[in-house]
Amino acid sequence: MPFQLASVDDRAVLIANDGVYDLERHSDGRFTSDPMQALANHAGLHDVAKGLGSQPDSLLSDVSLGVCVPRPQKVFGIGLNYKSHIEESGMEPPKSPVVFTKFPSCLTGPEGDIVIFGPTTDWEVELVVVIGTRARDIPAADAWGAVAGLTCGQDVSERTTQFAAKPPHFDLAKSFDSYGPIGPAVVSLDSFANSADLALSCDVNGERKQEARTSDLLFDVPALITYLSGICTLQPGDMIFTGTPSGVGATSGTFLKPGDEVVSTIEGIGTMTNRCVER
Repeated sequence: MPFQLASVDDRAVLIANDGVYDLERHSDGRFTSDPMQALANHAGLHDVAKGLGSQPDSLLSDVSLGVCVPRPQKVFGIGLNYKSHIEESGMEPPKSPVVFTKFPSCLTGPEGDIVIFGPTTDWEVELVVVIGTRARDIPAADAWGAVAGLTCGQDVSERTTQFAAKPPHFDLAKSFDSYGPIGPAVVSLDSFANSADLALSCDVNGERKQEARTSDLLFDVPALITYLSGICTLQPGDMIFTGTPSGVGATSGTFLKPGDEVVSTIEGIGTMTNRCVER
């Protein structure tokens, strides 16, 4: 049975049929209220999801979802991983994944505000992979087995900060507080007909800015997991922002400002709506 793991008021919940179910209560204490503990034992979430009744604790429309992966040990980002984005950036296709890190403190929920810290704050919709098992030296053929689920992310980037030095400050520019919206939930792989081919899009103030499919990734999910797990041990809850397609603001000189609304959607996962606010 597929599951959607989210959080409400810092408590792990499962989402089903527009209802929200407290995980600790509906698992009879098998799981705690901690979303990180749920991710580390994600295989058991399928059974809990199967046993959910018709009486949710609340309706999805009545709650505000928080960060579905609140305390990851590591958050990786991948640059230049869509051919369309490589072309608009005027760069050569990389021969190996371009990896940076986002500090976990940048994470916010699917409805969290994006604080505009600089004049060149940019949007980047991305598929985010959530690791579910301790993984080291994982071959590509086994890589999907290390995944707890998928979620949507925004790799918000402050471009002036990013290119303030040579080489660029990818990590700092993408780690301002609130520059990592994720959600609305971690969705298990059995929810998708093909987890390697999902439509994703980003709208700013109702205007479509980005649109692509994850099958266009230069380095796909198994390749990224193999590469990263060959360098460091991946832990449950670690995340990989897999890269963004063409249509970022930097190519047109258009950036986010207070009052803007960023809507990010991935097929089978859902939609995040993040409002931009003044610092």
